[in-house]
Amino acid sequence: MAQASLKDYEKRAFEIIPRNALDYYRSGAGDELSLRLNQVCFDRLRIRPRVLKGAAQHDLSVSVFGDRFSLPIGIAPTAMQRMAHPDGELATARAAASRGVAFTLSTLATSSMEQVAAAAPGSPKWFQLYVYRDRQLTESLVRRAEKAGFKAIVLTVDAPVFGMRRADIRNKFSLPPHLILANFEGNLATGVRSQGGSGLGEYIAERIDPTLSWDDVEWLTNFTSLPVIVKGILTKEDAILAADMGVEGIWVSNHGARQLDSVPASIEALPEIVKAVGDRTTIVMDGGITGGTDVFKAIALGAKMVLFGRPTLWGLAVDGQQGVEQILDLLTKELEITMTLAGCRSIKDITIDHVVHESFYAKLLPLTRIDELKYN
Repeated sequence: MAQASLKDYEKRAFEIIPRNALDYYRSGAGDELSLRLNQVCFDRLRIRPRVLKGAAQHDLSVSVFGDRFSLPIGIAPTAMQRMAHPDGELATARAAASRGVAFTLSTLATSSMEQVAAAAPGSPKWFQLYVYRDRQLTESLVRRAEKAGFKAIVLTVDAPVFGMRRADIRNKFSLPPHLILANFEGNLATGVRSQGGSGLGEYIAERIDPTLSWDDVEWLTNFTSLPVIVKGILTKEDAILAADMGVEGIWVSNHGARQLDSVPASIEALPEIVKAVGDRTTIVMDGGITGGTDVFKAIALGAKMVLFGRPTLWGLAVDGQQGVEQILDLLTKELEITMTLAGCRSIKDITIDHVVHESFYAKLLPLTRIDELKYN
């Protein structure tokens, strides 16, 4: 049964997903300050609507990395989706294809890239890449993605080690024994088993290269024919370095607040990055999306596309492919209504003039005046 909001899907999913998996999906790093900021900072932005614009009809389509998408909305990489639903990434990829939006497959998926390509043939798909200590293995993942028809490589650069995810440590998180990391074979596929702490943290510590550097970005761009999107950028300094290397895209992200706690919310970091390199490369973002107004705000601040991860999992858990489609339909409808009421006919009509920080209005109405209104 369709729900009325993303929060409704989240609430229902929390009742369905087993605790071990649920805590993995929903938790953040450290004291979860950045996890809270990802949503709170959207709430601190105000939309400045323009009226009498005759904006009943909308063009929501965007072109990104050579493909035309029906929406400026995409699905971010989320690992091990079969913990939420037996069809996992296959259902999510089919849902994305049915709605004409971008889908990103995680390296740590429980469905292989070949299975996903077969499940949703012809639709644009991106592959998220972790750099393993074994460079031949890493290159083989890229080559398989190219062969399977993926359209871009999303290089995650903010996870040379995994953040301090306390819920996974307490739960001694392990991948359920009936599941594997399907892009691999042998112990690489079955090795997410707790040895006393977080099984995934232990897996990453043993296999992912902690010496990841800008040399690796250059290495990747030199050998793959696919566009490279660098994911995990939060500062203008790193954005400039990435743009100087000629990457096709910068993905502003704090990794769902799962890496370093106390970093800014993605929406906080977005404006300085757009200002620094927005005219040189394509900028997308994720983090804290709970509705169509959030999508609108991110586009107004310069994002070409807005991606989300956790809401995908909530829809997937509730109703498989249809649940993910319902999530996408909800976001679409909310974005359409927001655009109509804000006076925007197309995505290109959404500009920085449509959004201000809440402090803008606080300056217009001094606190002393507020007190007078309140008590007199």
